[in-house]
Amino acid sequence: MNTPRFLPAGDAALMVEFGRIIDPAINAAVGALMDSLAAQPIPGMAEAVPAYASLLITFDPVRISAGALRRRIARRLRALRATPQDGVAQVSVLRVPVCYGGEYGPDLAFVAGHTGLSPVEVVARHTAPRYRIYMLGFLPGFPYLGGLDAALETPRLQTPRTQIPAGAVGIGGKQTGIYPLASPGGWQLIGRTPLRPYDPRQAQSILYKPGDCVRFEAVSPAAYAAIAARVAEGDYVPAWQREVL
Repeated sequence: MNTPRFLPAGDAALMVEFGRIIDPAINAAVGALMDSLAAQPIPGMAEAVPAYASLLITFDPVRISAGALRRRIARRLRALRATPQDGVAQVSVLRVPVCYGGEYGPDLAFVAGHTGLSPVEVVARHTAPRYRIYMLGFLPGFPYLGGLDAALETPRLQTPRTQIPAGAVGIGGKQTGIYPLASPGGWQLIGRTPLRPYDPRQAQSILYKPGDCVRFEAVSPAAYAAIAARVAEGDYVPAWQREVL
């Protein structure tokens, strides 16, 4: 990995760029700096926002200058590189139930036709990987996931929908993700989850964070309805759905 670059982002923000490609090791370095700053914030720092290969750090220029912040972050990065890793970091994996096809996934047939696979094969390939959450964006709790089977790559809709239901699971190009809220969108919808990835009523309003993983599991319409009922009653994340590896 190259030495991170520091880029100005206005008068009160600094971008730390670790690379320009989507790569698990680069994203892990972003996460390591983010976690370090969360555990030991630099005075004057306001927020750290992770992306695929960079970390945007906002700050109060009255309390700390961009130059001083850059020097503090550079020292933090050197300390992280010098600290030996204590074994394998634990990974939180959220098992996400998805009802595929039909009214839940109106574009499943199109994805199957585009890829030359049967709908059953599309579902099997989509549920096989353990997807890494590289970043959250677009909407609160929208996960940009890495690890989609290349055979499932499908272009976005030529004309985006004006309304997509909350929980819709879609494919857009080389990525797959979950729409946490009802919104416009242009991804191919192959299924829907009864979970609520974003719920402002909960203390932890987003189910996951960058660096966590997601594993999709196909469920029947009846199972979907049963889980949806539990979620509606306040069972935000049924215990069986989260595991640590």
